[in-house]
Amino acid sequence: MKSIQSNIKKAKKYLDKKHCIGVPTETVYGLAGNAYSDISVKKIFKLKKRPMNNPLIVHYLNLNKLKEDCHINDDFIKLYKKFCPGPITFILELKKKSKISQFITNKKRTLAVRFPKHLLFRKLLKNLNYPLAAPSANISTRLSAVTASDVQEEFGPNISYILDGGKSQIGVESTIINLINKPTIFRFGGLDISKIEKVLNKKILIKTNSKIKIAPGQFPLHYSPGIPLRMSAKKPRKNEAYLLIKNRNIVSKNYYYLSKNNNLKQVAKNLYSLLRKIKNKGYKMIAVEKVPNFGIGKTINDRLKRASKF
Repeated sequence: MKSIQSNIKKAKKYLDKKHCIGVPTETVYGLAGNAYSDISVKKIFKLKKRPMNNPLIVHYLNLNKLKEDCHINDDFIKLYKKFCPGPITFILELKKKSKISQFITNKKRTLAVRFPKHLLFRKLLKNLNYPLAAPSANISTRLSAVTASDVQEEFGPNISYILDGGKSQIGVESTIINLINKPTIFRFGGLDISKIEKVLNKKILIKTNSKIKIAPGQFPLHYSPGIPLRMSAKKPRKNEAYLLIKNRNIVSKNYYYLSKNNNLKQVAKNLYSLLRKIKNKGYKMIAVEKVPNFGIGKTINDRLKRASKF
């Protein structure tokens, strides 16, 4: 307990001084900075080599602080009560008097907000008097980080501190829903869309490649291991790593299993780790067997499709 408190204290010290740090979330690790500070936010973009027109998600502990920055509506309240804290990000209308850095929003009047579930991240937010901008802790277009060592691998000495919270439980980013007008999904993620539709009792539009960039994860090339990737492959080519979603009892040095029994949640949790491992082993190409396109399988296919744009 004492070490947790000292780690939180250390993380707070760096954030208060407008540095960026790595933070654990249930989805993937984030690169966090004070969302009210232009200096901190600019550092996030610089460290990630992220285009300034790609907005950031801001993380809050609860509604109290959010109400200072955003207008909230009935759909938001319904989803917040059911799924928060959790792997869902909301696009809301920004209040004119909000202190949120304009660089976070690409100078637009909307803000992507999330309430993370990871207990260590929540403890950190409880100790701060500002929300945290925290996109995924990786260089832009690359694989997201799901462990503290992944974050270290991405940024090396350029990152001030990493709050280690173990491996991310979900392993893929949050689902993003725009709630400004008609509820619209902007990014498939860790929360199944059918569950959202059930709570709102309405069909939700899907626009995951919108030209108007008011949410992250909409660029064609994203989540890439940095080498070519083939989807729905029935077998690997010569010198190609082969990712399978269930165990075939085939032992081969180029076969990598994402789950033992076709469990799509397990596949999602292990996806980025195995893609990173394959890249680090020196493979020049990756083949992935067909992933069923339902539930979190839609999210996995979305990530693979964007990774394959290499």
